[in-house]
Amino acid sequence: MPIFSISFLLFLYFSGLQKKAVHMDFKSLFQKLIPYLSAIFIFLIVGFIYFQPVLEGKQLRKGDSLNAWGGKKEIIDFRNATGEDPLWTNSMFGGMPAYQINVDYQAKDMYFFKQLMELHTPDPVRYLLLYLIGFYILMLSLRVNPWLAIAGAVAYAFSTYFIIIIGAGHLWKVNALAFIPPALGGILMVFRGRYLWGGLLATFFLILELYSNHIQMTYYFAIMVFCLVIFEFYHRLKAKEMKHFFKAIGVLFAASFIAIGVNNTNLYNSYEYSKSTIRGKSELTIGDKNNKTAGLDKDYATQWSYGIQETLSLLIPNVKGGAGSPQEAVQIVNYVSGGQIKKVDDYYKMEQVDNHHYWGNQPFTAGPVYVGALLMFLFVLGLFIVPGRLKWGLLTATILSIMLSWGHHFAGLTNFFLDYVPLYNKFRVVSSILIVVELCVPLLAILAVKKIIEEPEVLKRKIAFGSFKLNIGIIPLVLTGGLALLLYLLPNLGLDFMSDIENNYLAQIKSANPDAIGFISQIQTDLIDARISIFRADALRSVAFVALGAALLFLFFRKMINSKLMILALIILIVADLWPVNKRYLNNDSFVAKKDLKLAFNPTQADYEILQMELKNHPELKATLQKAAADYKKENRKANQFETIAAQLWSLNMNSNYRVYNTTGGAFQNSSTSYFHKSIGGYHGAKLRRIQELYDFHIEKNNPKVLNMLNARYSIVRTEQGGTQSVYNADALGSAWLVSNFKLVDNPDEEIMSLNAFNPARELIVDKRYADQVNGFVCSPDSLSVIKMTHYAPNAIQYDYQSKSEQLAVFSEMYYQPGWNAYVDGDLKPHFRANYVLRAMRLPAGKHKIEFKFEPKAFYVGENISLASMILFFTLVLGGLVWTLKSNRKATNDES
Repeated sequence: MPIFSISFLLFLYFSGLQKKAVHMDFKSLFQKLIPYLSAIFIFLIVGFIYFQPVLEGKQLRKGDSLNAWGGKKEIIDFRNATGEDPLWTNSMFGGMPAYQINVDYQAKDMYFFKQLMELHTPDPVRYLLLYLIGFYILMLSLRVNPWLAIAGAVAYAFSTYFIIIIGAGHLWKVNALAFIPPALGGILMVFRGRYLWGGLLATFFLILELYSNHIQMTYYFAIMVFCLVIFEFYHRLKAKEMKHFFKAIGVLFAASFIAIGVNNTNLYNSYEYSKSTIRGKSELTIGDKNNKTAGLDKDYATQWSYGIQETLSLLIPNVKGGAGSPQEAVQIVNYVSGGQIKKVDDYYKMEQVDNHHYWGNQPFTAGPVYVGALLMFLFVLGLFIVPGRLKWGLLTATILSIMLSWGHHFAGLTNFFLDYVPLYNKFRVVSSILIVVELCVPLLAILAVKKIIEEPEVLKRKIAFGSFKLNIGIIPLVLTGGLALLLYLLPNLGLDFMSDIENNYLAQIKSANPDAIGFISQIQTDLIDARISIFRADALRSVAFVALGAALLFLFFRKMINSKLMILALIILIVADLWPVNKRYLNNDSFVAKKDLKLAFNPTQADYEILQMELKNHPELKATLQKAAADYKKENRKANQFETIAAQLWSLNMNSNYRVYNTTGGAFQNSSTSYFHKSIGGYHGAKLRRIQELYDFHIEKNNPKVLNMLNARYSIVRTEQGGTQSVYNADALGSAWLVSNFKLVDNPDEEIMSLNAFNPARELIVDKRYADQVNGFVCSPDSLSVIKMTHYAPNAIQYDYQSKSEQLAVFSEMYYQPGWNAYVDGDLKPHFRANYVLRAMRLPAGKHKIEFKFEPKAFYVGENISLASMILFFTLVLGGLVWTLKSNRKATNDES
């Protein structure tokens, strides 16, 4: 299979990327293939060396991936049991669509080709391989020497942010970033007149990029492409070649149309869902109006704003330290990879860690965005020697993305984009737009080297400054190496070594302890001295790599080395520059034995107590839970006690109905509770806005009325010993109940505030938009009325109901339209929203079966569109192959 994978990639190259017809004997073909086979072999070696613990059977402990397991556990369990996607889950936030969590869309069939690119390597080697091969294809599409293309691939793949997110488990983002370069390669081929294969290449990788389901990365890629299109338009307009421009735009429009069509189901349903999430506009008018947008609130969207000084991390990794949080004020770092920090007294060493603390102004970070000092030097050099519109497009995209990454530090531009640029306000963590810089820098840097190899004399050029002329290589040397040297010599020149958070924290301590001001000031001084030492070490290493890069170009220019030796040396320097910095954040210590990852989360004492309480209250579940534990032990013979309890909890989650509110920290920032229970909390970047607002106004303040209506039967609290225990809530209202009264309110503000003073067991709060659902309703008390859940599945819930009179029923489930339909004895009936987030329904007298089914029609229509789009794409590929073969045959006949 790996041989087939390699053959597939090479076939793509020779059938689509080669400009001339390919017709050669086997020996000649093999010689042509050597650079590409070598590249793939080198990529494999690099991947396995960097992630060497996988050879020992170890696995990477990816924090966010583990956290995500809580949110998708119920979905996966249901799919494994039934063979269908539920499209909805109740494991987080009282319920939400599964569109952005875990759904097997029709477009998943395209991931067969992703697996080919991964060459069936283990996790996480496969992700590094995707980076490498993706950028390598971009290099080949630009006619870069296949050996030099290896240098570009390594430069892109080892940009620190890309490695860090593998360790963090942001795997959808990893996939998206891996497919952006080859998609860009196809786009650039189209603009250069390669309409057929450029268009197909762009379509193919856009399909995979969109399926990677990280729309924010796609959006930033679109911003970059827009910058390139502007300069392409100007170039064609000036050359009077607008026919070519519009033809290229037409091809790319068709490519985008097919790619969107293949991914239509996810894109449309996610778009529809986003209107109801924190990325959509709030209906509340309470709060700071200046902070609100049509999407995310501005302070939330810009919380992770890259500091203006911090941008120097592109050149010097430790300009603001490494990983950590500025909340860890006055904590001294032990820089174990060197002796750069002076000795300080033990009372300053409040915590020792194995990497560098962070003193920037983001809430926290897993590491800097470092693209490499050598590559920054070559990038700046490329601005002077690489001709054409591509250079200006890359420069514009780089500058724009840097300024947008500053977020609230550059509020004018950021607020303009949040208020007026379509969809920009749907995304948070504005600093992540630096992925554009991480693509542009190595791309232009390698193009600069390509230009030097093809025209060494370009290094002789001089730039005039009045009557004074300067060699073209001096300016990038000064702007990169010179700047790093200046900051090494004068680190206090424009740089701060205490964050705003830390300064405010220490000011509070000084204010509360005036007698300790001198002591605290000494701590600050020593802390700053330590950080300057850390920074200067990295500034000096950046100077060294810039100098080595300049020396390498000088040796080639003087013909002291040939191009092959220069490329080899360049690859070695890039690896030597980026590899050690990445190892600070993702190294062998990041791996654990496979057995330690068998369970995403171990059951806590509180989980065990909940299990015991449910068994006590529902003895009919005992046999079911025991069987679940026995089945798990049978499949996993070495299962320990934690694992068998986990199996019982999973079974309990599917066979019982209650919710848990975990108060032990970050209820809406952690999905561990959702792994074993239906939780009020969870972790997701696109939760329903109304549940977030309910949390802000009521849940966080422990409003018992709201917790009861959400069926929070248990709370998890922290014990004095630091463990956890459960607290039973006997007032939880269950899965459904009948109320005797309702209250109409005029607007969402009044609706959410009314939840402070009402009895959820007896009263319903109804927005006047749903007045038609309750008009004329008069409650006739019936002590024998009853409604009870009889069947639960994430996407279908059944209730038995009986009453001698008409009743108002409340269901402890999140109201969401479009998607959920209500049925009475199989007939579709209306339901409405009440109590700000829940479902409610007017039920007739008699004995009836009530059903709620999640049936989003757009999903099923979208899957048909997706299938049709895939068929269209492969038809075009087949047509392209036939046309290419005929053209090659004709070329061969003409030559003979």
